[in-house]
Amino acid sequence: MSEPLGVAVLGAGHMGADHVRRLARTAGARVAAVADPDTGRAERAAAGLDGVRVHAEALAALHQPDVRAVLVASPDATHEEALLAAVARGLPVLCEKPLAPDPGAALRVVEAEARAGRALIQVGFMRRYDTAYRRLKALLDADELGRPLMLHCRHRNVSSPPHFTSSMLISSSVSHEIDATRWLLGQEITAVTVARPRPSSAAPAGLLDPQLVLFETDGGVLVDVEVFVNCGFGYEVTCEAVCERGTARVGDEPAMVVRSAGGARQEIAQDYLARFADAYDREVRAWVRAARAGRTAGPGAWDGYAAAAVAEAGVRALDSGRRVTVELAERP
Repeated sequence: MSEPLGVAVLGAGHMGADHVRRLARTAGARVAAVADPDTGRAERAAAGLDGVRVHAEALAALHQPDVRAVLVASPDATHEEALLAAVARGLPVLCEKPLAPDPGAALRVVEAEARAGRALIQVGFMRRYDTAYRRLKALLDADELGRPLMLHCRHRNVSSPPHFTSSMLISSSVSHEIDATRWLLGQEITAVTVARPRPSSAAPAGLLDPQLVLFETDGGVLVDVEVFVNCGFGYEVTCEAVCERGTARVGDEPAMVVRSAGGARQEIAQDYLARFADAYDREVRAWVRAARAGRTAGPGAWDGYAAAAVAEAGVRALDSGRRVTVELAERP
């Protein structure tokens, strides 16, 4: 394909607008359409770009003749319909997580892709494209430190958005740790337990924040995740692998240190778009290259389904206070 890949971006919120800007500077791609029920927001996201059509309906954008690929950044509840429509048209898709809001919907997407006979969907688990995480993955794959025994993870946000619920700490925030665990270890998560300390006074009323999530894998590795979405000071994501002959930790990379007025301070990223900016860039570039070549790259629809199944088990563990086993369907 010599001409740029015409991409329809579904959703013009914080994430969608950021992807519009990213695609505009990505070689081999152009934004052909932006769809959002708030057409004014879509127009603002597309401002300054030539040849972009704005739609109120996602499906209208998918049927625009010059659209050859789709980036889904709309609300979770809209993903299944958009993905099924894209698969029916044979359009490659980059879908921001989650693939779908529940395992049943995610499995329907997986099955539709299988019936189409072609892998079309990549899920936006961008940590797979982060330099530090990729180095950790290479180290574990090389077996330099022996078998992994445990992973210790932290996932902290400055504050949670108004709509955030206690279950979303798992289904939204910890979904990244779910995928990172499966990818780093090459193992499936088989059970989830969630422990809850007393809520932080900084958390909105009724929000169970922080939480401690424990995964068990089919390879015998234990993974603990501290998720704290109202920590107040910054966005922090770390992962430490404890192996038989050593440990390796990512997420504490040096940041700028400012010294003045008799003191020093180190900058901490304030949100995921700042912390993982390079990873998002690499992810989109890899997706565009793959789509232009007629193939897929990165985490696929099955990875999105597996993450949804683990997250559902995690939410049940949160609600029940018990260890919950993960139930995966047979892969089509």
